[in-house]
Amino acid sequence: MTDQGRKRGGGRAARKAAQSVPVAQGPAYITRNVPVYEILDEEGLALIEANAETILQEVGVEFRGDLEALQIWKDAGADINGERVRIPKGLCKKLIQDNAPREFTQHARNPQKSVRIGGKNMVLVPAYGSPFVRDLGKGRRYATIEDFRNFVKLAYSTPFLHHSGGTICEPVDLPVNKRHLDMVYTHMRYSDKPFMGSVTAPERAQDTVDMAKVLFGEEFVRDNTVITSLINANSPLVWDATMIGALKIYARNNQACIVSPFCIAGAMSPVTVAGTASQLYGEALSGMAFAQLVRPGAPVIFGTFSSSMSMQSGAPTFGTPEPQLVLYIVAALARKLGVPFRSGGGLNSAKVPDAQAAYEAANTLQHAMLAGVNFMLHTAGWLEGGLSMSYEKFIMDIDQAGMIHSFLAGVDLSENGQALDAIREVGPGKHFLGCEHTQENFKTAFFRSSVADNNSFEQWEADGNLDTAQRANVIWKKMLDEYEMPAMDPALDEALLAFIRQRKESFPDASY
Repeated sequence: MTDQGRKRGGGRAARKAAQSVPVAQGPAYITRNVPVYEILDEEGLALIEANAETILQEVGVEFRGDLEALQIWKDAGADINGERVRIPKGLCKKLIQDNAPREFTQHARNPQKSVRIGGKNMVLVPAYGSPFVRDLGKGRRYATIEDFRNFVKLAYSTPFLHHSGGTICEPVDLPVNKRHLDMVYTHMRYSDKPFMGSVTAPERAQDTVDMAKVLFGEEFVRDNTVITSLINANSPLVWDATMIGALKIYARNNQACIVSPFCIAGAMSPVTVAGTASQLYGEALSGMAFAQLVRPGAPVIFGTFSSSMSMQSGAPTFGTPEPQLVLYIVAALARKLGVPFRSGGGLNSAKVPDAQAAYEAANTLQHAMLAGVNFMLHTAGWLEGGLSMSYEKFIMDIDQAGMIHSFLAGVDLSENGQALDAIREVGPGKHFLGCEHTQENFKTAFFRSSVADNNSFEQWEADGNLDTAQRANVIWKKMLDEYEMPAMDPALDEALLAFIRQRKESFPDASY
């Protein structure tokens, strides 16, 4: 094929891809009609629980740099030695089960997009925390606030993500001590889905709460959850002052904390599945129980992030079997404990949106779906072990998210789903293509991928020989071109901007 022919074909392929862009409508969240998958029986789960309680009582957890936290634990009956907190068996579990809600609603500024977290519900959330971004045209580069806005727009525009996320990428073109204000504002203004708050310093958490009070009203924020935040343990068995401080701010304001250990097995936890699960569960128990000591009834999500490790290079690996086994175990423990559960989605170590990125991400997404995750962070965009947010990978992942929607809807056993009339009409030896039932159902019968090519080789070649990443490139650009900002009261927008101006003027820029 000539270069000119490729250009013409590429244009046809671009038009086809643009026609496949999903529109921004769909359920506010998924309610699963498919059971979860269990790998351990009650005896096995009880063993992990007992080991976690032993770790908390005998080894303990450090709460570093926060004297108030140590006093809170002392008053609750824990043994304090320096910054080491040893917690009596059963105390954490009792605090959580007596106080933490089994399910809660995170309210969006558009009430139709509020999400229910916990139970049989699943909320799909973009990836989080990458300092770099990547696309086919510009390659790998440091993220900017423009990239951040773009990903918020993309998350808003797809029906397959239910949440705007948090630090989707790190806008390094803004001062580090002020960029949280621009990020939170971007979530509030460029989307009307729920969002996550800043946790990089207690005062930044407070800024998030104060901005939420401007957006929703102080009384509404007092009585309802409008922010979810990610509180990571510093594994093994450490909570640092930054995370403790942010947790206290959110818990005291009745806002949700994802209490989430971060374990690379072999470095930050033992190399075994049972050892990692026990440590991870103990860390999560200590954080969620502390939230209840700060404010009984504060909503918490049992979070987990675990990966295996290359024993040759020391790099984290994703899509491997062992972390998936940990995932199933701790998901079951979260259900026993009675709290919502968070884990990762499209995790992978690939450097570009290639076959490795696709199969590792699909593996982690599907295991998280089957394990019963309620809040799936990192659903879309994750690349390079989390160092990069990829525009093309984002589109590939939301395609997988759409399949999760379809799978968890379960089996239609209605009269139409049973299709006996179709079988009677067609009978033996004929086909179903022209029957009435097929004509009535063909538009919605099967999930239609926006990025996969199912045409013949000849048609694919005539359309420009585009691979998946190239088709995804067309789609994200089309989505941004067609993006329309959700409406907001101009007076409310100005109030948010005025708050940001006042806060930025009150302290100097800093690079740390």
